[in-house]
Amino acid sequence: MPQNRHEIAISRLSILLEHISVQAKQTDQLNSKQKSHRLIENNNLFSQHLFTTESDKIFIYVEEVKKRLNEFSRLYALSGDNSNKAEFAKSSLQRIEQQISALMNAIQSNQTMHQAAQASFDARKNIRVKAAKAAQLKQNDAYNKMAKSVLLTSHQLYQQLSEHHEFERRLRDMITEREQQRIRSKSANTEKLSQEVLALHQRLGRCRKAISSIERSIEQAEKSKLR
Repeated sequence: MPQNRHEIAISRLSILLEHISVQAKQTDQLNSKQKSHRLIENNNLFSQHLFTTESDKIFIYVEEVKKRLNEFSRLYALSGDNSNKAEFAKSSLQRIEQQISALMNAIQSNQTMHQAAQASFDARKNIRVKAAKAAQLKQNDAYNKMAKSVLLTSHQLYQQLSEHHEFERRLRDMITEREQQRIRSKSANTEKLSQEVLALHQRLGRCRKAISSIERSIEQAEKSKLR
C-alpha cells in the first residue's frame, strides 16, 4: 500500500531529526569547552510553551522531539479512518515541525550567542580588575565616608541597608531578564543587550560595595554603643 502524505512526513522528519541529533551533539560538545558557556548554562534554551525539557543541552531537546514523533507515529497507526484523524495528524505534525525549526535555529545561532556571552564574560573580568584598582585608589576616601556614616543612628543605617538589599535584588532580576532576552534575541539586538547587561553589572557592583560599607558602619555604631 502506498504511503499517504502524513506517513511520508513522519519518515522525512525522522531522517531530519537524526541529522539534527548529530549536529546537536557536536554543538553541545563545543559549548562544554567554552568558558563563555558558564554565563548561559543555567538558562533554558527554549520557551516552556514549546518544549517541556529544561536544559542548556540541545541534544536533550532533540530527544524530546524524537519521543513526540514516535508517539505520534504509534497513535496515528492505531487510529482508524475517521474525520478526526487528519486534523490530529495536521496539528501534531505542525507542533513537531515548529520544534525542529527552533532546534535548527538554535544550532545555527549558537556561535553568535556564545560570542555575545564571551563579550559579557570579558566585560565582567574587566569590571572586576577596574573595581579592584578603583577600590585601592579610593580606600582613604572610603574610610572617611565610613567614619561619617558612623554618626548616623542604628535605625537609619538598618533602613539604608534594607533599601540597598532591595535594590540589589532588583538589579539581579534585571540582569537575569536581559540575559534571557539576549539569548533569545536576534543577532541585530545582541550587542545592545550585552551593553545593558554590562551596565547593570556595574551598578550591581557599586550597590554591593555600598552594602558592605553600610554593614561596616552598623558594626562601628554598635561598638560605639557598647563603650
